[in-house]
Amino acid sequence: MRRVSVDGLTFYQFEHLAARTDVVHGIFTRQGGVSEPPWASLNLSGSTGDSLEATTENRRRMLTALRLDQGQTVSAWLNHTNRVAIVGPQHLSTALRETDAMVSATPGLALSMRFADCVPVLFHDATRGVVGITHAGWPGVAANIVRVTMRAMRDAFSCRPRDVWAGIGPAIRVECYEFGRDLAQCVVAACPPGAAIIAPRPDGTIHLDLIAAVRSQLEASGVTDIEDSGFCTACHTDEWFSHRAEKKTGRFGVVFGLKDSLPSRDAGTDNAKNAKMN
Repeated sequence: MRRVSVDGLTFYQFEHLAARTDVVHGIFTRQGGVSEPPWASLNLSGSTGDSLEATTENRRRMLTALRLDQGQTVSAWLNHTNRVAIVGPQHLSTALRETDAMVSATPGLALSMRFADCVPVLFHDATRGVVGITHAGWPGVAANIVRVTMRAMRDAFSCRPRDVWAGIGPAIRVECYEFGRDLAQCVVAACPPGAAIIAPRPDGTIHLDLIAAVRSQLEASGVTDIEDSGFCTACHTDEWFSHRAEKKTGRFGVVFGLKDSLPSRDAGTDNAKNAKMN
């Protein structure tokens, strides 16, 4: 992935998306915000105990780094469901209730979600001009959230799996994700037969490979162009919030949208003097 710093904030971009001129996106680390511990510092969630003043300023900083403002975005109240919202201009400046995936074909509109171990999955269909974000925690994966998102893209915008690129963002990886055996079977049941989702350990415990589960659901949906960030949130709490590793913590932000009134240059290729590529 491409690592970018703008005005004290650090975020990452998928190589596939960074090379395009029709989208704007960023996967923001926890660095560069105003929140105090245990939410330090770029916490985007107001439901973790952090102050409204801090999270509001953090959101402003995040959007400014991408040359966006609140009026160009739509966010969601995540609820570990498989509910997918088809987002249009009527949703601008709102937060959708009980929504764990958003899909849009509206230029000038950016989707925003928050994470802290669950898998961010980004979708882009350049042929149809469609973007999407899915919040894939284990309950959502068990409820087929990835396949439901692809079905929504097909039904609403006639997207074809062969035209869709998918990006797997920073999330907890198998080495850090000890999991209950019975609950793991719920995830296994939602994945194609033979997918290696459970990793037994010598001490008799098991670990859940949520990334493998997401990838298997993407492939079962016909998506083969998949880019994986490779980041483990629990291993790298210097850059990412991790609920499993930290318990009381914040949420990092992911923003993804189609350009129109959005900036003609994304921050990953901006040559402005306050942008530094790392």
